[in-house]
Amino acid sequence: MLKFKELYELWRSDNFLEQALQESHIMLETTREMFDKSVFSLRNTDNAEIGRDVYTMDKKVNTYLKEVRRKVFKHLALTGGANIIPGLVLTSIVIDVERLGDYTKNIMDIALAHPGRLYCGKHESQVKKIEEAVAEMFKKMLPCLRASDREIGKLIMSSNEWITKECDHIVTDLIQNHDPTIPSEDSVTTALYCRYIKRVAAHLLNVASSVVNPFDKVGFREE
Repeated sequence: MLKFKELYELWRSDNFLEQALQESHIMLETTREMFDKSVFSLRNTDNAEIGRDVYTMDKKVNTYLKEVRRKVFKHLALTGGANIIPGLVLTSIVIDVERLGDYTKNIMDIALAHPGRLYCGKHESQVKKIEEAVAEMFKKMLPCLRASDREIGKLIMSSNEWITKECDHIVTDLIQNHDPTIPSEDSVTTALYCRYIKRVAAHLLNVASSVVNPFDKVGFREE
């Protein structure tokens, strides 16, 4: 099975795949900006209108996804499917990145619905820790892809698996135990927020696994 670095060289040697690769980088950087804007709107402002351009950015991400698919298809058509793995891996990556856009848009949805800055009650410090960890994942992911750096990919995976469990713990606690320190709208919004940010982290881990694992193990832990 080809390693990611070898796949990266194959992408660079084919004009259609090279273009698709660059578009995948733009998608990832766009979703990172979407995440930052959505979180800032929900957590730091009383008027989420400043983040409305997140929806326009999400449409751009969807357009890039279609373009990448077209270019992968053209590559396969021209090569007769002689080497399908590079196209499959790249398609897998951009599907996860497109899902990043969807979930960051969901965060923007609740920012618009919530009446003010979200305060997470007794879970506030842990939610901030999760936010910072996911922001750091975004920060590391693009250099990881561009350099096809397996070690950075492994670090992203190993140091962030806790996020899923912590988000689940917060949601379960909010369902089972009423928190008198926050109103019900904050409790509901916190639960939704944790579900969405959990999915953002999960799709970033999937992208990292594309660098670390062979194609049949993408989306799973490092073996």
